[in-house]
Amino acid sequence: MIPGAFDYHAPASLEEALSLLSANVDDAKVLAGGQSLLPLMKLRLAKPEVIIDIGGLTELNYIREEGDHIAIGALATYTDLAESELILSRCPLLAQTAVVVGDVQVRNRGTVGGGLAHADPAEDLPAAILALDADLKAAGPDGERWIPASEFFITMLTTSLMPEELLTEIRVSARDGYKSAYQKASRQAAGFAIVGVAVCLKEAADGTCEDIAIGVTGVGDVAYRAEKVETALRGQKLNDATIAGAAALVTDGVDPIEDVNATPAYRAHLAQVYVERTIQAARAG
Repeated sequence: MIPGAFDYHAPASLEEALSLLSANVDDAKVLAGGQSLLPLMKLRLAKPEVIIDIGGLTELNYIREEGDHIAIGALATYTDLAESELILSRCPLLAQTAVVVGDVQVRNRGTVGGGLAHADPAEDLPAAILALDADLKAAGPDGERWIPASEFFITMLTTSLMPEELLTEIRVSARDGYKSAYQKASRQAAGFAIVGVAVCLKEAADGTCEDIAIGVTGVGDVAYRAEKVETALRGQKLNDATIAGAAALVTDGVDPIEDVNATPAYRAHLAQVYVERTIQAARAG
């Protein structure tokens, strides 16, 4: 199929994009890399009357060090993340996650901001963003505001962005001294996560867990932090038994979804298995 008719705008600046969005807030969709929106439009599952294409706003495409954190423009691509020397050296979890997103075309065209704003419950990157305690900058007609990652994802395909706001930047602290890993179960190598787990871990020389953050995607209708697992592991000696015992808590308080890929019980089982595997992968460096 082909999309329905729409008016197309390609703003030359962020200010113009925000003005267009405010003027068409009930009818517009924002196009960044197009890897989520365009398939929906082709299937007529999304039929916007106005498309605001921000893909040409080079001012939103960057990865740079700013003080004690790393700033990532919303139009940086997954390939940009996967290949950035700054990310690889100071916050490798983002690169470890980005490199398994979709296929080469998706990684080359898909944008970090577009994927996060789309908030697909099986998207890979939200798990890493949560594990890194990222902050996300929203720009709107009333100025800019920062949203903690823990407050950004509301439910399936819904974020805390207001209708007239654009996601413009993601900010993460450098994770020097931490080990990390991202692993997922999917039906195919380039597929969405049935379960995806991101781990950021600081381990003492004697094997004690000094700090750990775990982001989980694909399990519920929104990505989340596995806080009960984290609490159970902090201060403990990491071994097979302690990791397995803590991993069993990964779906406490969460209702795993059911779809063509997995029953809730199987998804809960996968979540436990992948928390164990990903922690061990992070420990192995």
